[in-house]
Amino acid sequence: MFRPNGMMISKTQDELVLMKEAAMLVSQTLAEVAAVLKPGMTTMQLDALCNQFVRDKGAIPSFYQYHGYPHNICASVNDVVVHGFPNNIPIKEGDIVSIDMGVIWKGWHGDHAYTFAMGNVDEASLQLIRVTKESLYLGIEKATAGNRVGDISFAIQSHTEKKHGYGVVRELVGHGLGRSLHEDPQVPNYGKRGTGPKLKENLVLAIEPMINMGKKEVYTESDGWTVKTIDGKPSVHFEHDVCVKKDKAIILSDYSIIEAAEQKNPYLNTSYYSATKNA
Repeated sequence: MFRPNGMMISKTQDELVLMKEAAMLVSQTLAEVAAVLKPGMTTMQLDALCNQFVRDKGAIPSFYQYHGYPHNICASVNDVVVHGFPNNIPIKEGDIVSIDMGVIWKGWHGDHAYTFAMGNVDEASLQLIRVTKESLYLGIEKATAGNRVGDISFAIQSHTEKKHGYGVVRELVGHGLGRSLHEDPQVPNYGKRGTGPKLKENLVLAIEPMINMGKKEVYTESDGWTVKTIDGKPSVHFEHDVCVKKDKAIILSDYSIIEAAEQKNPYLNTSYYSATKNA
């Protein structure tokens, strides 16, 4: 989905207030998903739920018809990495389900993702979820003014690939966020410290590790959108909206409300939780 425009745009304080509101609306919508998700539901039902919730709040789902994308959310199950089309196949016990969505609120974009474990998920997949979520926060720690994009990339890759042996997807990246859904800079999940564009204060990034249990290689299905792992093993996707600051990045989105709903839902498995949480 990335279309660079060649500019890194820092936001004003007033603009950041609106971007925080946009990000929070995405978080609230994902919390609604966390509250109702259960085996037997379909991702098409989730698409309708998210569309209605966002429009009821006076916002617009930003993925719909973005470069021709035909749905409101991306719903990626098991070996689908990202950009999965919602469909009418019932979600099953043991599935892992990533929901990625965006909104436009007063001209500004929010865009993030969360991966859910459906009940009795195998331990290997639960660890993949935990490690990927941890890597997101390790990347965010490096999103400070004066650092470079490669510092974020290196932190994510070191934790997932070098420490745990997972496959870090190369073809898909995080990105800047603002009045456009995809702005510069691109934020890969692999790279070298001290390389890449220098981060400026009040730049907003969507940082999003996409991590495969097996090989890093992926392919795109004939629909032109659905990206799957080459070996059929699971993939996990987490994404936060983050504002670069001098000493510590500010996370504009909020996983805590998603996690609260997730923990109350008896159909979801939260046993993978670690101490790496939203600050």
